[in-house]
Amino acid sequence: MEQILSFISFNTEIGLKILITIAFLIVLWLLRRIANALIGESLRDRYNGRTWFWAGQGLNLFIAVLLILGLLKIWFDNPNRLATAIGLVTAGVAFALQKVITAVAGYFLILRSNIFSVGDRITMGGVRGDVIALGFTHTKIMEMGQPVSLQDPISPSWVKSRQFTGRIVTVTNDKIFEQPVYNYTQDFPYLWEEISIPISYSADREVAEQILLECATRHTENINQMSQESLRVMRDRYFLHAADLTPKVYYRITNNWLELTVRFVVREHGIRDLKDTISRDLLKGFDAVGIRIATTTYNIVGFPPLPIENGVDNLKNNSQH
Repeated sequence: MEQILSFISFNTEIGLKILITIAFLIVLWLLRRIANALIGESLRDRYNGRTWFWAGQGLNLFIAVLLILGLLKIWFDNPNRLATAIGLVTAGVAFALQKVITAVAGYFLILRSNIFSVGDRITMGGVRGDVIALGFTHTKIMEMGQPVSLQDPISPSWVKSRQFTGRIVTVTNDKIFEQPVYNYTQDFPYLWEEISIPISYSADREVAEQILLECATRHTENINQMSQESLRVMRDRYFLHAADLTPKVYYRITNNWLELTVRFVVREHGIRDLKDTISRDLLKGFDAVGIRIATTTYNIVGFPPLPIENGVDNLKNNSQH
């Protein structure tokens, strides 16, 4: 009889805890909805993607901590049972969910070290694009094109320039422990770009160089001015050698032509449009002064001697016979 009463009491206790757990989860869900509404209302007039992102991450962490503490309080009211249960659960979870635990650890490392944030343009796990969402275990990236040499052979991109493909790629956060993360926008939201033009050695190289500099300067003047402040901040924060932000032309001698490369600073977005505009302007400038783009040519310097005359004489002799 005592065993029956003990069993009933045990089942009643479990049932009560289940009801309390359900009620607790409903309260947390309502709390999250209310907090989201309050955050949205407070940021409505000054909406900023990064501000909303960090507010959401803080709310997620707060709810997660409440959930863990609440469940421990409900189900493990005895300290001895709690310690034993935590030990068993920790050992089992650590063995079965290694990747998940590493991904969660990567999430906290991303936040703590400020490796990247939502809106940053990065390369992570072989995927290049803009971060559109960051979760506890994975990061969502709006993919952009890559050169053929860098593409994943399993799922190659049909876009080869830095423009969106339309695919959203999910990358687990544990990749930050295995591969480097390239950030194109953090601290210094500018990049150095180059356009290379081959011209013949007989062309007026000084005029060609002047056209390259004028076109690059004309289309990047505002960007060059804005990037000065960002570069100064980087120099104050990191050990960084002096960097020249003004456009400059470099020569490279090849077997076929003289290659002129103009180097200039661009924003992290809109690079293809800017390079297209500069390239069109360069072609107009070259056409105006008669400078042609060099192409690969072959110069035949001589032929081996051919016995053509002897062949003709032989034909004449054969015809006479």
